[in-house]
Amino acid sequence: MPYVNIRVTDEGVSTAQKAALIAGATELLCRVLDKEPATTHVVIDEIPLANWGVAGLPVQEYRRRALPPVG
Repeated sequence: MPYVNIRVTDEGVSTAQKAALIAGATELLCRVLDKEPATTHVVIDEIPLANWGVAGLPVQEYRRRALPPVG
């Protein structure tokens, strides 16, 4: 019984996008590991952006630094 946990920030992932993630993860496990779709579980956790970090920084600060100046 495969279990897949996908974590994304809570930045407006649509219901359709979530459905595509669930279908895609299920299809991947079926194709690669020959798992049954009926026993494949996919859970999507939406994490508040303030609780997400990358490269030692809160993601908002990381993005601010990584983006080139406008103008």
